[in-house]
Amino acid sequence: MNVAEEYGSLVFNDRIMRTRLPREVYKAVQASIKLGAPLTLSDANVIANAMKDWAVELGATHFTHWFQPMTGITAEKHDSFISPTGDGGVIMNFSGKELIKGEPDASSFPSGGLRATFEARGYTAWDPTSYAFIKEHTLCIPTAFCSYTGEALDKKTPLLRSMDALNRQALRVLRLFGDSKTARVSSNVGSEQEYFLIDKELYLERRDLVFCGRTLFGAKPPKGQELEDHYFGSIRPRVAAFMQDLDETLWALGVASKTRHNEVAPSQHELAPIYATTNIATDHNQLTMEIMRKVADRHDLACLLHEKPFAGVNGSGKHNNWSMATDVGDNLLEPGDTPRENARFLLFLAAVIRAVDKYQGLLRVSVATAGNDHRLGANEAPPAIVSIFLGEELTAVIDSIDKGSAYAQKEKTSMEIGVDVLPRFPKDTTDRNRTSPFAFTGNKFEFRMVGSSASIADANTAINTIVADVLKDFADSLERADDFTQALNALIRKTVQEHRRIIFNGNNYTEDWVEESRRRGLYNFKHTADALPYFVDEENIALFERHHVLTAVEVRSRYEIMMENYVKTLNIEALTMLDIARKSIMPAAGSYLQDLIGALNAKQSVEGLPAEPESSLIKKLAGLNADLYNRILTLEEKLDAGSSDTTEHGKYYSGVVFPAMQSLRAAADELEVWTAREYWPFPTYGDLLFSV
Repeated sequence: MNVAEEYGSLVFNDRIMRTRLPREVYKAVQASIKLGAPLTLSDANVIANAMKDWAVELGATHFTHWFQPMTGITAEKHDSFISPTGDGGVIMNFSGKELIKGEPDASSFPSGGLRATFEARGYTAWDPTSYAFIKEHTLCIPTAFCSYTGEALDKKTPLLRSMDALNRQALRVLRLFGDSKTARVSSNVGSEQEYFLIDKELYLERRDLVFCGRTLFGAKPPKGQELEDHYFGSIRPRVAAFMQDLDETLWALGVASKTRHNEVAPSQHELAPIYATTNIATDHNQLTMEIMRKVADRHDLACLLHEKPFAGVNGSGKHNNWSMATDVGDNLLEPGDTPRENARFLLFLAAVIRAVDKYQGLLRVSVATAGNDHRLGANEAPPAIVSIFLGEELTAVIDSIDKGSAYAQKEKTSMEIGVDVLPRFPKDTTDRNRTSPFAFTGNKFEFRMVGSSASIADANTAINTIVADVLKDFADSLERADDFTQALNALIRKTVQEHRRIIFNGNNYTEDWVEESRRRGLYNFKHTADALPYFVDEENIALFERHHVLTAVEVRSRYEIMMENYVKTLNIEALTMLDIARKSIMPAAGSYLQDLIGALNAKQSVEGLPAEPESSLIKKLAGLNADLYNRILTLEEKLDAGSSDTTEHGKYYSGVVFPAMQSLRAAADELEVWTAREYWPFPTYGDLLFSV
């Protein structure tokens, strides 16, 4: 394929709009995208007609408002372009009203109590900042989703609001530095996506994978990832064919898939795109996850996006590389070459440090899911404790600011902000820290706690909002100052002194760090049920309301949705475990036991033959099967209890039901070890991890 020609060929992007829209309408669209200016209905009609003509030429027959409800996946309702004519035929028609607004059933999506079952009306509203695209003969129009009464029912609306909040406050700060050219500041994201590929036929034989996305049972295979031979290894032909197909499909949809490689665990891989504006990056990541599954299916593979599909080997995350940039091309987390740029960098860096420290619990909440609980804190991913990695050189700068001492770089210079501090700060001045949850990596921060199956909207809504909040405080303070340079100096130093506890450059995996973080007063929410109640803390509600990102009602509704989803996820997993244990594992072990008894009886009918090893194995299996049965009964009993209170219900499932599930799994996995392979009722870890 000609990549340059095919890239974005299914996207109604700027290149297409420039050729198909009248000059004035094109300018209006650009003003809407770059400055948030509203579009008139007449302009929308022109855009809709051009969009329809382009889509029909490429084989589209339908359109849909493509949105992101609180389910965490995308949703779409398809309508055809056809409009009947008086002579019994049809014409292809698409109006500005249809482009701007749709009406799905709001009561059928999670609302956290915002919508009653009988209150069906909801609206999708076109997001002109994210390009429309064609998927499977359907024109997909990225939209926001809200209730009849205006509350956000999706993940995109708060994200867009948070981007506006960051823009407003960042512009205030830039104006203080004499920047009159920048019209808009945007957050940008590059989201690395980890995933597993297994054989589709084997996948379909595992009901736990089909229903839950992860294996609920599975003994450790003889070989895992201990030889470290899979990471960056030669890509197997079947996987390479999938990756090539995936890249080509994504490129046509305008997703800048850049890097592909094998990850650490067997059958685990990664895709990394080039960064984009946060809302577009979010749309692209949702699209990427959907396309991954469909392309895998074409290759008789199954793509697993769960955070921990296999116990005993690394799980999958989504590294969220976040930065801030102006519309004139300046990265605000790039130190720059002049004293003024250095000072600006240090102020924005201080803002991130304060934001992460002040709202560390909120960042943990933004990645809290039942799936991610298996991953966070294990020796493969960041711990559940939020901290910042800055590296040696930048930490030395922070130390000198803290102490008011000279900073040594080639020659000692004063930390007076107006002097040439960090004259040429190289992008990579220190090693990367793969254990840090929030690491500075040259000119951006890498938030490594996001789960592989999650939408990145939640994490980036949180990051945008907390940084906007600190920038607001900074702007309020500096705008009142008589001497800007002196006030700037004092503000940066005060921020560093008050919030440096969040900076940690060491190994986040050690128990020593757990103890040290406790002494520093940092949060350690190990489980989703512990983290989520912090979301509705009055401080967080006030934060979201202050920046018009979420209302108090919207915050509380999201808390209800997230906790309910956590409980439902564990409940589905528990029911699946019980079903598999009762209907598959116990009968299989029973059959093996019965055949062993038959073999022992046959032996004993011949005088002088020993009863071993069958006799000992029968006792072992009988004991394990009895233990499994008792643990089935225990889990059944635990599922019948609980609480009607949302918070207590979540904690009950975390503290009571989940341990009972783990106990049942331990018994089943031990039984697998002692059961002959031909009797085991489904593919083992060895089959799944090494079949492709």
